[in-house]
Amino acid sequence: MTSSPFALLTLDGDDVARLLPMRDCIALMADTLASLADGHGVLPLRTVIPLPDAAGWLYTMPAFAAAPPALAVKLVTIFPANHGGPLPSHQGVLILFDAGDGRPVALIDATEVTAIRTAAVSAVATGALAREDATELALLGAGVQARAHLEAIPLVRPVRRVRVWSRNAGRTLAFAERMARRLAFPIEAVPDARAAVEGAHIVCTVTSAGAPVLRGEWLAPGAHVNAIGASTPATREVDTATIRRARVYVDRRAAALAEAGDLLIPIAEGVITTAHIVAEIGDVIRGTADGRSGPADVTLFKSLGLAIEDAAAAHLLYQRALADPARPIVHLPPRSPQ
Repeated sequence: MTSSPFALLTLDGDDVARLLPMRDCIALMADTLASLADGHGVLPLRTVIPLPDAAGWLYTMPAFAAAPPALAVKLVTIFPANHGGPLPSHQGVLILFDAGDGRPVALIDATEVTAIRTAAVSAVATGALAREDATELALLGAGVQARAHLEAIPLVRPVRRVRVWSRNAGRTLAFAERMARRLAFPIEAVPDARAAVEGAHIVCTVTSAGAPVLRGEWLAPGAHVNAIGASTPATREVDTATIRRARVYVDRRAAALAEAGDLLIPIAEGVITTAHIVAEIGDVIRGTADGRSGPADVTLFKSLGLAIEDAAAAHLLYQRALADPARPIVHLPPRSPQ
């Protein structure tokens, strides 16, 4: 029995960056999360394989997005020791299938997709939860996600000043100087996390830390936090005081209660219960759940990253790449008779 050859479109990181501008991805993520909140799509919990000695993890993330139909699976590794080196901590591939006949149609660099869509989702949450007059941004972390968030957040709030901190002072300074040359507002490298956070209106934790780098007493009234970096039950970036103080929102409740140490540890401590999660962010976008109740609220969005976000991004990338005359195509030969 033989099968017909088919063409597999391949997209590297440069292709992804060109075909998926941040502003477009923010709009796409808002639509995707609202559709998910409406019950459209299939999204099982991801499978995680821990490697020996906690060196890293392999994640398998399948999803089906209903509107438009997109069937995809992301395979991604997370190696925290890569953070700050030549390789990113998150690396992987994203495979898009034809939702009508099951053919694999695209193989996409998941590293760049993850960077863009993660920051885009934070921007969606910031747009839904942060104060309209938020202008001061704090970044805890100076890696790939810090760069992506520095691109995304000013698209939804009028950022006028940024303070950035990471554990590597030299890398933090280099990051601040490099990004300041690209952007129209000052970016200051500061010596400690508290100096970055105090007085900030928006705080993004984008580190590889396994223990808290953000403390609740540092947060100004009315601040909004995007907690991004920690993604296992035993790791967290924000302390219990932050969670206790904040109105907490998640991308997916089931995922957060299975994987988010930022929430699971305070629950285990008996400080909060699962009811402390106000809503999924898609419900806020749809208008079926409340966001902040007043200007002094501290709000927090806990992001784990959802495969349905990757599926939606892959579908859009595929459609745009088909119209790109420079797209790379790999023609796969038919199988031998069996």
